[in-house]
Amino acid sequence: MKLLDHFLRQFSYNAWANQEVLNAIDPDDATSQSLYLFSHVLSAERLWLERIRQQPQSLPVWPRFTVEECKRLASEMGSSWQKYLNEVDSSQLSNEVAYRNTKGERWTNSVHDILSHVLLHSSYHRGQIAKEMRAQGKQPAYTDYIHAARQGSIK
Repeated sequence: MKLLDHFLRQFSYNAWANQEVLNAIDPDDATSQSLYLFSHVLSAERLWLERIRQQPQSLPVWPRFTVEECKRLASEMGSSWQKYLNEVDSSQLSNEVAYRNTKGERWTNSVHDILSHVLLHSSYHRGQIAKEMRAQGKQPAYTDYIHAARQGSIK
């Protein structure tokens, strides 16, 4: 499997997992830690795509979105990542992206490393959300990669 195809598949999984989390979050609990963490996941996904595209940051890193706002942003980000990956040439994955982090520090990373970070960062926080939901006696989403693969939910 080519690296670009790998990332297309991984971001397909990421979009599926984000949707599963959205389905599990209580829409009536607007102040939940789970919703706050998920808002961060989506905002960070947008931030990293903006950095790759050399666009200004459009959202705060730790926003407080409603479930409806998360639904819109999750759909947008799933489509945006797929669009980006369908437009990029595999040779561009090694391109360097210069940016300032949220502390104002200058950094440079390859597109490949940024894509890997986005996927791992989102997965990390989805795990935190699952832990938070269990602590509240709620059933978290089952977002294991292999579960999505078994269901045929990954393109």
